[in-house]
Amino acid sequence: MKVLLIKDVKALGIAGEIKEVKDGYGKNFLIGKGHAKHATPEVIEQWKVEQQQIKDILAAEIKEAQEVKEKIDSFKFTVKHKVGANGHLIGSVTNKEVQQVMFEQAQIAIDKKQITLNAKIKTVGIFEADCKLGNGIHAIAKIDVIAEV
Repeated sequence: MKVLLIKDVKALGIAGEIKEVKDGYGKNFLIGKGHAKHATPEVIEQWKVEQQQIKDILAAEIKEAQEVKEKIDSFKFTVKHKVGANGHLIGSVTNKEVQQVMFEQAQIAIDKKQITLNAKIKTVGIFEADCKLGNGIHAIAKIDVIAEV
């Protein structure tokens, strides 16, 4: 019996391969557990179409992430924060504040969990934040912290 592997199966093959297996193993284990489908021409064609759709979606996500990266890299974000008598910030600038400023100043909508500050921002100056945009794409946001009057 020929089966199309949907998931990787140890000692048999990886997803997408067509394998010849014994009937009982194919029907009872592979197909029964959802690791494979019976390899008919229709199932194979449907698998190819689904894989192409997945590739297209991934390519679109990567393109969108690259566009956001370019926008973040070319922009300088300004954060206004209250400053105490000693010249240090009252509190610190958080990734939530950075997220809000990015949306307000450049209409870039990313989750605060995707923003990583290298160190706590407790003084006025220019800092960098790492923005994880998915699919291994990172952008460095330049953040200018100024005193709020």
